[in-house]
Amino acid sequence: MTPDPDIIVTLDQLYAHYGDPIPTALIKELGSISGHYRQFIEASPFVILATSGPDGMDCSPRGDPAGFVRVVDEHTLLIPDRRGNNRVDSLRNIVSNPQVALLFLIPGIGEAMRVNGSACLSVNQELRQSLAMGDKVPRSVIVITVESIYPQCQKAVVRSKLWDASTQIPRTALPTVGEMMTAITQGEFDGKAYDEAYPERLRQTIY
Repeated sequence: MTPDPDIIVTLDQLYAHYGDPIPTALIKELGSISGHYRQFIEASPFVILATSGPDGMDCSPRGDPAGFVRVVDEHTLLIPDRRGNNRVDSLRNIVSNPQVALLFLIPGIGEAMRVNGSACLSVNQELRQSLAMGDKVPRSVIVITVESIYPQCQKAVVRSKLWDASTQIPRTALPTVGEMMTAITQGEFDGKAYDEAYPERLRQTIY
C-alpha cells in the first residue's frame, strides 16, 4: 500500500510540520508544585483524570468543593474516590499502569492546570477518614506523585466560550440518559421512570 503523504507517521514529520515550541511553553513546565501552581489546584472544584490500562484508556471527571484535591507537598496530591457507579475504570487502569494525567479547571478562569505523574490507590482508614465529606468516607484515595506540572493557556476556553453563559443550551435540547438507555435496549429499559427518580437518587447518593 502506498503511504498517504498527508498522514504524519514519524516524529521527524511531526516536528518538521509544527516547528519549535513557543519558549514560554517550556519554561512554565516544572517538576514539582510551586506556590502559584498550588493556589490554582486548591481553587479548582473540578479535575479530569486520564488513565490507561490493558483494556484501553479512560477519562474520568472528578468534582467536589474547591480544594478537594489535597496538596500534601510539592510532589504529592490526594484525590478522594467518591461514590460512583462501581465500574472502577480509572482505578483498574491505575492498578495496571500507574501513569496518569490531570486537567484542573476553575469556573470563570481561562487557564487550566495540567499535571502528569504516577498514581497508586490507598485504602488506609485514617487517610480516607481525613477526606470524608460529612460522615461519608471515600472508598479509596488516589495518591498522585507529580512528575510535571504546567498551566495551559486560555485559547481553548476562549474559543469554546466555555464559561460564557450565553452559549449554554437547555438540558431539554439533548436526550436524557433514560431516553438513551431506552433506545439502547430497544424499549426494555424504563427510561422515563429512571429520569423521574434521578433527582432523588442523586440527592441520596451524591456522597
